[in-house]
Amino acid sequence: MSEFVSFPLALAAEQFAKLPGIGIKTAQRLAYYVLNQPENEVRQFAENIIKARESVKLCSCCQNFTEREICEICSDEERDKSIICVVESPKDVSAFERAGGYEGLYHVLHGLLSPMDGITAEDLKIKELLSRLTDVKEVIMATNPTVEGEATAMYIGRLIKPMGIKVTRLAYGLPAGSALEFADDVTLVKALENRNEL
Repeated sequence: MSEFVSFPLALAAEQFAKLPGIGIKTAQRLAYYVLNQPENEVRQFAENIIKARESVKLCSCCQNFTEREICEICSDEERDKSIICVVESPKDVSAFERAGGYEGLYHVLHGLLSPMDGITAEDLKIKELLSRLTDVKEVIMATNPTVEGEATAMYIGRLIKPMGIKVTRLAYGLPAGSALEFADDVTLVKALENRNEL
């Protein structure tokens, strides 16, 4: 950031660069953009971020983001309370809800097991999950198909299975509309493993 003349501009760019997916060039463009806006718009922008941070909390049931004690999904009487879909983060809940087709409840772990990064079971919302499994028939492990996601799914599955609850894992394979020649080896193997009868 040595090309910056203004120290406050450099600080603004550094803050934007802390956001996921924002590189230094994009951070610089965002900093310039914000500093070119009218002061009242910048103030409103900052106040809205602070307001969101202060008003959003974790649902006491599923640990998803909400403004209320219990989120809209958990308090919806139409949802199937016998199925819980376990996800890594609140954005995963949004993805499932956007896709539609799932009518059960969720549980957000807020991370994945990662001993290399010092993230253990105590750092995740696993205890909260285990405490809500009365009257639950199935837990769907919907963590990403990464090493950490698989390890987390297996760990939680081993905790839940002795309770007599069915534990399932999302199927992985070829995306709809894709060509076999462009699929990587792991995707092809998973597609074969998760094949269905016609």
